[in-house]
Amino acid sequence: ITFGVDRLPRIVIRSGKTRKTPRVPQASIPSVSKTLADFVASSSWADVEAQSAEAKRSILNFFATALGSARDPVVTAAMRTLAPFSGAATSTIIGHSQSMDALCASFLNAVSANLLDFDDTHPETIIHPAAPVAAPILALAETRKLAGRAVLTAFVLGVDVECRIGNAVSPRHYARGWHITSTCGIFGAAAACAKLLGLPAEGIANAIGLAASQSAGNVENLPSAAKNVSVGNAARNGLFAALLAQQGYEAAPRAIEGPLGWARTMGDEPDLARMLDGLGKTWEIAKNTYKPYPAGIVFHSVIDACLLLRERIGRRVDQIDSVTVQGSALLLARGDRAVNNERDARVSIHHCVACGLLLGTAGVAEFAQETVVRPDIARLRQKVRAELDAQMPDGAARVTLRLSSGEILTETVIWPRGSRAAPLGDRDLEQKLREGVRTGRSDWDADRVIDAVWGLDTADEVAALLQSLRPPSASRQMTSN
Repeated sequence: ITFGVDRLPRIVIRSGKTRKTPRVPQASIPSVSKTLADFVASSSWADVEAQSAEAKRSILNFFATALGSARDPVVTAAMRTLAPFSGAATSTIIGHSQSMDALCASFLNAVSANLLDFDDTHPETIIHPAAPVAAPILALAETRKLAGRAVLTAFVLGVDVECRIGNAVSPRHYARGWHITSTCGIFGAAAACAKLLGLPAEGIANAIGLAASQSAGNVENLPSAAKNVSVGNAARNGLFAALLAQQGYEAAPRAIEGPLGWARTMGDEPDLARMLDGLGKTWEIAKNTYKPYPAGIVFHSVIDACLLLRERIGRRVDQIDSVTVQGSALLLARGDRAVNNERDARVSIHHCVACGLLLGTAGVAEFAQETVVRPDIARLRQKVRAELDAQMPDGAARVTLRLSSGEILTETVIWPRGSRAAPLGDRDLEQKLREGVRTGRSDWDADRVIDAVWGLDTADEVAALLQSLRPPSASRQMTSN
């Protein structure tokens, strides 16, 4: 492979014949990075204000999930790892009293927000938008003492960028094994942070291009903490890309869609119409959904169907002979698995069935290790069989019970609780945050966090707001967690 002056590849066959790739007058087509950067640079609070209510709901859910795992061993181990290398302690670690530099705080808060599979979801791509974007912009805003409206503006724009890029490569990108929250989240983080830094369109475009060089994360790692590392890196490296662009670093104009750019190396040719149509008129944040259960979103219909069946069979759970779960290929690919630990349980058809039928609930405790190893839970998991129904849409499920009496009962759920058709309300999200404080064993005050998020657009300085949420008591030592 050689390159011509127009930077398009030429494939030379050894017989001496040359086949040229079709030439496209690319100079006349604005690059994706430039188009998105122009949009981000020109957008203001007035343009996104109508989306601010949903943005605050997403950020409230972000705090709920981050608080719920703030003292998880995965998070505290990362804190111990990063602490010796942190610079000036300018940015809050959610759920803790101590702070670290903005890059470390971005990584840690994104990890904790994503850890329990409880964060927000963009249904078209299965991107979890808030963790990679909210974490770095809050850390940066705290460092630079920026106002709440600036944060909300950057957040809405960052979510739009990450989800639009995700739209352009879905579903093949995820199907190839790329963890789309990580790989696309970094673009949202870079664009949002560049906006907060006040970079011109050229600088924002460079930040987006620099993000393309740092995009990573694979689906094989979903049942391990390695998944959360890539989400943390999306947040931290998106901020890093914006800071580099601020210092004059440049990137290729077509780092995303070029012949050897991000989209083609990590999937196929991007669908630019899905990425750019309606830019600035329709907003991806408006499509966001919030989970009632800390499990992969494709399992929520399984849980809902089992809760309905539990109501029908009453106390006859011990009479269940077999359970059949029917769903799409995505449901089976993600969830027809053995369960060895709590991470497996959060992406298991079999464990979700056991929670719904045997326990009648599916909160954080039901996916914890002590529940996973319960003998009665394990026995019921063994009675579950998953079957493909190619007619079922992704995210839907049909659950059929066969009782020892011979009776057969079936429930089908197409739109589970928390979906766009059955969304969680504001009070649901507030309760989720309160539960997160309780299960995460944080000493933060839930009501203060709730009030702070709902009033974010009125905050003159995000730094003061975030610092007011930290308990005034002496910080707990990381080694004691």
